[in-house]
Amino acid sequence: MKIGIIKERKTPPDRRVVLSPEACQIVKEKFPKAEILIEPSPIRIFNDQAYINAGFEVTENMEQCDVLLGVKEVPLQALIPNKKYFFFSHTIKKQPYNRKLLQRVLDLNIELYDHEVITNSEGHRLVAFGRYAGIVGAYNGIRTYGLKFNLFDLPKAETLSGIDGLIGKLKGITLPNIKIVVSGKGRVSNGVKEILDAMGVREVDVEAYLNVTFNEAVYCQIEVLDYNKRIDGEVSSIADFYENPQRYKSDFMRFATCSDMYIAGHFYGDGAPYLYTRDQVKSPKFKIKVVADISCDIDGPVATTIRSSTIADPIYGYDPLTERETDYKNPEAIAVMAVDNLPCEIPADASEGFGDSFINHVIPALFNQDKDGVLERARMTSGGKLTKRYSYLQDYVDQN
Repeated sequence: MKIGIIKERKTPPDRRVVLSPEACQIVKEKFPKAEILIEPSPIRIFNDQAYINAGFEVTENMEQCDVLLGVKEVPLQALIPNKKYFFFSHTIKKQPYNRKLLQRVLDLNIELYDHEVITNSEGHRLVAFGRYAGIVGAYNGIRTYGLKFNLFDLPKAETLSGIDGLIGKLKGITLPNIKIVVSGKGRVSNGVKEILDAMGVREVDVEAYLNVTFNEAVYCQIEVLDYNKRIDGEVSSIADFYENPQRYKSDFMRFATCSDMYIAGHFYGDGAPYLYTRDQVKSPKFKIKVVADISCDIDGPVATTIRSSTIADPIYGYDPLTERETDYKNPEAIAVMAVDNLPCEIPADASEGFGDSFINHVIPALFNQDKDGVLERARMTSGGKLTKRYSYLQDYVDQN
């Protein structure tokens, strides 16, 4: 089987890769029948020579490959017919901007496997960049706080040498006695926790966070039942929340009234209550002045996120009264960091972590007849049609 590591072509450039040179060597050792070819790239975090030194051919001829591995969406004109592709297609939620991509995939008889839906039998994701989004998002949030209040000026994450570099810079600063609330309990929020713990920020439970005044910076990691409650006041459970989100309303304001910074690391599901609304942000009781929105759902559950930001220009201000963008240093403004491709700032660490998961969960399925159903669950298209699992996208595909 010939596996091709394709060049990332999306703008802005993404330096990440599914398999590093070392990861390719591990694949070759475990699966001698695997032949790995590398498409040349001037931007990849591991350069062409690194792959050559590791014993792999660098070639423009990806048409000879059976399976093609990428990170971001492949431009329509670069797709090769009749191949198996792995990449983040950003189509499973019927994103309008990628409708033509999925249409073209079908037209070219491509088997598309989306990284986002590579799961185990219980539906848990097996490969993801979430931890790295959380790590960089936390760093950027602290950096934003320092810039907003002229306390310290941390360098951009992309200029540092990965996770160790971020932590090294953060250990050199001292936070005032602020309260930081972190939403979520998954990969992203645990990446945030990893950074805050490395800084030495003290973690406290919900009750202490809401009721105690501290003489040091503290943070609280909250899950769905901490910031949502049943409308009818009945006793709730996490299972009930996910099954019946319409029966719940947000209880996040109790955190917003005592928090200085909010780091959004949760997953937001359709039908769930918004964490806070634009009207609530207008309240004098709303205390948050810095929002690091890693989840980055525009005009969604985090009302202050009115657009995504970029690695080049990561911070903007939100004016609660006008509901418009303003200078983030304006005293009345809430500083918002909403970069939607955070792992790109530490491409080596992110690629190595992603590759480890891909080797453990996906590569074996290519050689063992997919005995655990990993590929079957992630296969979105086959034979020029949507597979049964993704047939809900048919109306999306049919639209012009």
